[in-house]
Amino acid sequence: MSQDPWLQNYDATCRLAQEIAENIHERNRQQRTGGNPAKINMTLRASLQKLKQNIAQLKEGLLRASSSRRIMQSEADRRQNLIDDLLTREKQLNATFKGDITEPEPSRSTLMGAGAGMSGGVAANPWLVNESEETRGLTFGEIKQQQQRIIEAQDAGLDALSAVISRQKIMGQEIGNELDEQNEIIDDLAHLVDKTDDRIRNETRRVKLVETKSASCGMLVVIVLLLIAIIVVAVWPV
Repeated sequence: MSQDPWLQNYDATCRLAQEIAENIHERNRQQRTGGNPAKINMTLRASLQKLKQNIAQLKEGLLRASSSRRIMQSEADRRQNLIDDLLTREKQLNATFKGDITEPEPSRSTLMGAGAGMSGGVAANPWLVNESEETRGLTFGEIKQQQQRIIEAQDAGLDALSAVISRQKIMGQEIGNELDEQNEIIDDLAHLVDKTDDRIRNETRRVKLVETKSASCGMLVVIVLLLIAIIVVAVWPV
């Protein structure tokens, strides 16, 4: 997997900061031994200006990536922390270069990934101030590999999350289709119930009408029979 250009620029900026720290140490060594550090001072000024420009480019690149949503918010926050750390280290390097602060005590016996600026076996390195436990004892190359593994793990996690979201989307679509079919069945049942209710009401009216007619016919028969009986009694000789 090819590395992100932003991370490549970040690695290059870290290497530049490391080089500046080692050059400051070498400049201070020359001053202590009576040498002439004019040339290395010119190099340091140019390098510090380059470091400032690189950090500005990292900030601009992060802003573009975050605005266009090319990276997740968690990754944007992580990269912002890296930039903040670089800004802090840039201030430390500038202060050390100007002599506002002295070089801190070394936090390990060797510099990360390089032996430049070493004197008497142990070299002071401003770049290693407040070094975290996770990177303590690692070379620059090992730290870079550690960062790469973290990024790869994050990418794998994002791929897994994307797969889960895709499956959930498919399940949601299938559930939606099933609900549409069930709604159609319910609509058909409701229509059938309405038709059945209409038929029941019609048949009920017919039954009531037949009952009314039957009652009327029965009364008429009784009346006719009574009239016949009256006539028979009237004409029957006593």
